[in-house]
Amino acid sequence: MTRVTALAMAVVGAVAVPAAAKDPGNEAYMIRMLVCQNEDTRMELYLPQSIGFGKTPIAQALARSVIGYYALDLSGANKGKPLEPVKVSMTADGKTVIVNQYTRGLPPTRIPVGGGTVDFDQRFGTQAKCGPFQAQDPNYGQ
Repeated sequence: MTRVTALAMAVVGAVAVPAAAKDPGNEAYMIRMLVCQNEDTRMELYLPQSIGFGKTPIAQALARSVIGYYALDLSGANKGKPLEPVKVSMTADGKTVIVNQYTRGLPPTRIPVGGGTVDFDQRFGTQAKCGPFQAQDPNYGQ
């Protein structure tokens, strides 16, 4: 009888208490910092807001790699818009952003801060025209 009572109390306790979600903190808040587009695909780079809006100059903040997210928008091909963690850094002179897609083992992509045409990968991200880094124009590339 004691086992049944203990089991019943454990089940009631688990069901009665609402699930508690912990706030992930400021580093979880992301902002889009770069948009690139080729004929069929749009690529976006997101960084923590603390980097984009922080007091530290962006070149200093990105002197060491920061984890951000790379979105490859394949919605047109009905494949969705996956987010992939990437390591993002910047050259010391502040003229080039480096995106390291380390989870896929691709070579780092170097993107001029003022924008330019780059290749992210050979499958979807070739000849991608990138706008300026930190440009917040939601219609860039359209």
